[in-house]
Amino acid sequence: MQITQLLGIDFPIIQAPMVGVSTPRMAAAVSNAGALGSIGIGASSPAQAEAMIKQTRELTDRAFNVNVFCHQPARLDPLRDQRWLEHLRPLFAEFDAEPPASLREIYRSFVDDPETLQVLLDTRPAVVSFHFGLPKQDWIDQLKARGIRLLATATSLDEARLIATAGLDAIVAQGAEAGGHRGAFEPEQDALIGTFALVRTLARHSTLPIIAAGGIMDGVSIRAAMQLGAAGAQLGTAFILSPESAANASYRAAMQSPRGERTAISAAISGRPARGLVNRLFTDVASPAAPALPDYPVTYDAAKALHAAAIAKGCDDFAVQWAGQGAPLAREMPAADLVATLVREMAAQN
Repeated sequence: MQITQLLGIDFPIIQAPMVGVSTPRMAAAVSNAGALGSIGIGASSPAQAEAMIKQTRELTDRAFNVNVFCHQPARLDPLRDQRWLEHLRPLFAEFDAEPPASLREIYRSFVDDPETLQVLLDTRPAVVSFHFGLPKQDWIDQLKARGIRLLATATSLDEARLIATAGLDAIVAQGAEAGGHRGAFEPEQDALIGTFALVRTLARHSTLPIIAAGGIMDGVSIRAAMQLGAAGAQLGTAFILSPESAANASYRAAMQSPRGERTAISAAISGRPARGLVNRLFTDVASPAAPALPDYPVTYDAAKALHAAAIAKGCDDFAVQWAGQGAPLAREMPAADLVATLVREMAAQN
């Protein structure tokens, strides 16, 4: 079955579910243009998730994807957390601020969130995707029984095999070029395989459709990924500059500046490795002398507090600006226009 038929779309293009960047308006615009729009609810409460799904559905009658985070639930360790806060104290002091007294698990993993599972079962989005791993098999089976198509991110052949064994419908092959959080099930085992090598490997060894993700910014790259065996492609960074994106003016300016030419991966921002535009979160927070990180997303609580302290003094040096290695290729246009442009580029002959 073609990926378009599987997902109920016209074109083999998926807009990545970027929490903090994608919006119901963006997802709807992409879906209305014939691709698969996505919203990310990994940082949302069940009520917020339900509201986002409802809002997206009010804007489109086409299929869209709802993404959840399946990381292992955080383990709070007061001593480790305090050591991390003390590491950050000099940075807070630059802005006449104190670190928070303690850190929190700022959002729950889907694997420990039956309320959000019920939201998905009740609202029945056309597609649900998993990042950082998989939920329990019973939950997968319940979602499938509602007719929901299921995707999951793989960064290796081993992860792809687990996805296939669980009975999902397709695999998002996330290469090391991709912006945002790495989807590795076990971050310490992430081999940082590039997109094309990963796509080719999974296409050869898996019978499930492969969706290429990471560094793909135009129709030429989509076509190249499909020549290597991908059934379609997922693009995130390519949509950041669209007017439907939630990226603020500083983020957009950084993407279009020389800073867009350099991205890096750090775990010190959130507690899990993620790729973004290099700023002081990468150069100062992730110092070689840093103590052990709190669990994800507890570390993120500290980064958000530091950014709030800095921004209160007019400093944007600690903003989280996720982006992939293709950032210099980003184009500023409405999401629907970008989909149409990608389709034209895919069809063009060299």
